[in-house]
Amino acid sequence: MRNVRDAWVTGLQACASAFQFLTRIPVNVQLPYSDDLFRRSTVYYPIVGLVIGMLLAVTGWLLGLAIPAAPASVLVLGAWVAVTGALHLDGLMDTADGLLSHRPRERMLEIMKDSRVGAMGVVAGVLLLMMKGSLLLSLVTDKDGFLAFLVVAPIWSRWFAVWAIAGWPYAREGAGLGSLFASVTRSEASRATAWAFAASVVVFMALRFPLWEAIAYTAGVSFMTGLLGYGLARGMARKLGGLTGDTYGALIELLECAVLLAAVAAASR
Repeated sequence: MRNVRDAWVTGLQACASAFQFLTRIPVNVQLPYSDDLFRRSTVYYPIVGLVIGMLLAVTGWLLGLAIPAAPASVLVLGAWVAVTGALHLDGLMDTADGLLSHRPRERMLEIMKDSRVGAMGVVAGVLLLMMKGSLLLSLVTDKDGFLAFLVVAPIWSRWFAVWAIAGWPYAREGAGLGSLFASVTRSEASRATAWAFAASVVVFMALRFPLWEAIAYTAGVSFMTGLLGYGLARGMARKLGGLTGDTYGALIELLECAVLLAAVAAASR
């Protein structure tokens, strides 16, 4: 009985750590931070994505009752950035500054570590926000599709981030934010997969998709996210000699956008 209780406490601590690290959602608990806790927290990244998606979906639904689709979409996008503290967006901009500088590997890593944002980072950030805003506007008129894919996108983007952490070496030598996850293995990634698949099926079924459709949509989104994420992560790692905390954030942002784009493309057909 004590072992079961300890396992629950350990799991709750890891889940709380994931929320504290990835979001600005107030989780006011003191945690015994360690490399092991950070490693275990990655299992719950899809759950963090689920909660983010649910918050955004509810926000979008309520705003849609009061104001037109365009301003509602902009406000949802603002909430999306705010709930993560722009953590992933900052990673995208730093990654763009480094990779698009076309400098040697060491110089790219230096540029990405610089707290100042360059021209390429600004362009990448603006374009991504414009794309996300336009996709939200396209989906907001289809309530079921909007709600389902808005919830699912944060789940699967964070799922792939766990596989990226486990699958590629950390590019920087010494300490760094991303180095906290150096011990993450495919065991954590596999458990994150189970959470992501279950959460995604439940989301689709909650929005009145039959079970077989929920499974089919989930399988399709997971395949697309995994394939695109692998291509992006492999390209980044080839240039940098591995991945960094910034590239994890960039992958999350790009894959969220890709899931919404796929939903809009499917709806248009």
